[in-house]
Amino acid sequence: MGRAVLCRWCAGCCLGLHMALTAVLAAAQLAWRPDKAVDFTVGTVAGGNSDKITRLAQKILQDRKLVTTPMVVINRTGGNQTLAANFMAQHTGDAHYLILSNPVIFTNELSGRGKVRHTDLTPLALLMIENTVLAVRKESPIRNMADLAARVKADVESVSFALPTRGGQPHLSAAMALRAAGADPRRMKAVLFKGSGESIAAVLGGHVDVMVSSSGSVLQLVQSGQMRVLAVAAAQRMGGVFANAPTFKEQGLNTVGIAAWRGFHGPKGLTAAQLAFWDDALAKVTDSPEWKKHLEDGDLTQSFMKSREFARYLEGEYAATKAMLADVGMLN
Repeated sequence: MGRAVLCRWCAGCCLGLHMALTAVLAAAQLAWRPDKAVDFTVGTVAGGNSDKITRLAQKILQDRKLVTTPMVVINRTGGNQTLAANFMAQHTGDAHYLILSNPVIFTNELSGRGKVRHTDLTPLALLMIENTVLAVRKESPIRNMADLAARVKADVESVSFALPTRGGQPHLSAAMALRAAGADPRRMKAVLFKGSGESIAAVLGGHVDVMVSSSGSVLQLVQSGQMRVLAVAAAQRMGGVFANAPTFKEQGLNTVGIAAWRGFHGPKGLTAAQLAFWDDALAKVTDSPEWKKHLEDGDLTQSFMKSREFARYLEGEYAATKAMLADVGMLN
């Protein structure tokens, strides 16, 4: 009798121990965190706005020990950011690879410049939405969008535009403005530069007329009076340094351009556990004092979205971008 009771007691303990171990193993399988070096890809040159954003995120992740393995930022430039996208597409299922993404991920696909589709990568987080601005050097005879509209309507090729990419979000925003001004956007005189530093040098030197870029790229130059903003490609005015810069619509042009969002993507095929890790880590990055100061200094609004919400947001942006490209004759 005693032996039978003892056996039943031992069997119950073994079953309980087995269930506990199973739960621990299941939790271990569900949890994920980087166990090797994390590779941050930037498709533009070092020192540019995208590069600075990525390096700030890297620093916060490491300083706060949100990622305890080494992290490196690599500028994989070329092909209108297609080389960077191609590199990411080679690492399916590996969440140790991230890329700083922007609307070029759409425009390259839709204009036929890149083979990697936006669905070949995994949205991880929306970091911010920057406004695009059109700016000139202080000595420029182009004082506002009315001056610019008059010149391009008379001869669209009489004005040159410094751009980071052909068919990208800045190019598309400027093309929409030209179309609204009555000029043919397909004949825009686009001068491409590898980074904002080169564009700035060309505009300040009088070699190119108008710089089209994120507001952050020209903030200090506008603040110092070296450059003047003609217009902001947005639905409403910005504040701070750009408070006096009117929108396209305020100047009679029926367009707002396209949102200059910045986010992180990973390769295709990531697991729920991998997405959960980056959801949490990147949320903590954007909640840090360092990140908030970066937004405040650039007159930017916090626009963080986790992976699932970011994916839904991108569906709408993709459709809007496709319609705009078709509207200005740039859709492949």
